[in-house]
Amino acid sequence: MERAKIWLIWLAVMWANLARNIADKWHKTVVYNRTSEVTQKFLENYKNDNLDWVYTLEELINSLESPKKVIIMVKAGKPVDDLIEKLTPLLDKWDIIIDCWNSFYKDTQRRSSELSDKWLNFVWCGVSGWEEWALKWPSIMPGCKKEVYGEIQNVLESISAKDFWTGKCVTNIWENWSWHYVKMVHNGIEYAVMQMIAEAYDSLRKIYKLDSGEISEIFKKYNDWKLNSYLFEITSNVLAKKDEFDDKNFLVDKIMDKAWAKWTWLWTSIDWLNRAESVSTIIEATFARIISSEKNLREKLSKKYILQANWDSLSLDKYLKILENTLYLGMLFAYAQWYALITKTSKEESWNINLSEVSRIWQGGCIIRAKILDFLTKTFLKNTDFEHLFELDEIKNEIIVWLDDYKKFVNINLDNNIPIPSLSTWINYFYSITSEKSSANLIQWLRDYFWAHTYERTDREWIFHTNW
Repeated sequence: MERAKIWLIWLAVMWANLARNIADKWHKTVVYNRTSEVTQKFLENYKNDNLDWVYTLEELINSLESPKKVIIMVKAGKPVDDLIEKLTPLLDKWDIIIDCWNSFYKDTQRRSSELSDKWLNFVWCGVSGWEEWALKWPSIMPGCKKEVYGEIQNVLESISAKDFWTGKCVTNIWENWSWHYVKMVHNGIEYAVMQMIAEAYDSLRKIYKLDSGEISEIFKKYNDWKLNSYLFEITSNVLAKKDEFDDKNFLVDKIMDKAWAKWTWLWTSIDWLNRAESVSTIIEATFARIISSEKNLREKLSKKYILQANWDSLSLDKYLKILENTLYLGMLFAYAQWYALITKTSKEESWNINLSEVSRIWQGGCIIRAKILDFLTKTFLKNTDFEHLFELDEIKNEIIVWLDDYKKFVNINLDNNIPIPSLSTWINYFYSITSEKSSANLIQWLRDYFWAHTYERTDREWIFHTNW
């Protein structure tokens, strides 16, 4: 048997499609799943001369060319460690293990160090997109030493998406496990933007009594211009989908309004607290999901609190323009907050992350693919030394243009009792981060009063405490 270029473990749908993608690009690929029936069914359904399979890990040695390259895609945490432990005795010096799941970056740091001690190479690699993109053109975020990347570069570039400039949506940033961190932040942006879209949908159906088909058309128009993105595109599609059991109704109206959160939000929240950086975006988006899961309680309280709405709103045409501008500014605020976290972490960890490259490779094959990323890519090419996006004139100009509409949107929805946790948090964040004087002086004075926590003064150096 001809030796394969790469080996892929675990055949859940998305990762099976990734294997097919690699094989379709003329790379000899071997697949494995711990359940042999799954492996066999996969090969029967997707025949390809470049696809082969093995039923045991031991067959790996005879099926791969050297250095052996093994892609592992199992659930984050202990399953990754368990699989690496099984693989390690089978691999030779300088063979390569590629973790393509959403692993916590500190676990990646530890694994890289442990495998290096055993003379093995470890690649931390984020993969964005969904099942169809995994089959065609995903966005890929590998991180490893340059010489290791040279061994896998051809495979990754051949299967990755294209950016807006016809470049490939893959780049190697090898410094100290940074890509799994960046992928974690990517998922936070995804959370925030989805929640914003959901809040916009909620306001249109509750204030203006639009049905899902009408809202679908609005999002379709939004997607034609500055809000062009994967998430707005699919929102238009799913809102227009009719119920398969009742073609007179839209499916979205029959779906239970309960959402769940994955582990990446917890990782990000903990890291945010440790670094003392505000990421209220993911917090509010996650809290919204948590509250949504309290379906019985929400139904009970809705009957207890009959709130009066102010239905004297703007005309729909005027509101749609305000909503479009609000969503655009909300997306910009989301990226600003998240990029501030990346920037701070990059400096603290000496990662030297290139924000222009991050924005570029998210332009295709990615859940958060959006036209706004082209604007950010060009902005970061011109500006490399800054602490926060709000410092940049390009960002300031966008905020000033749309800020009044943003405030109108918030007021209209609060007057009509529409919950907008994700969209309303932006205005508080913006006012806070751009305020020369905050209310924290009173907080510090109170803390010093009740427990002698001390405070600093504005007119002299040192730490002070006032006795009563």
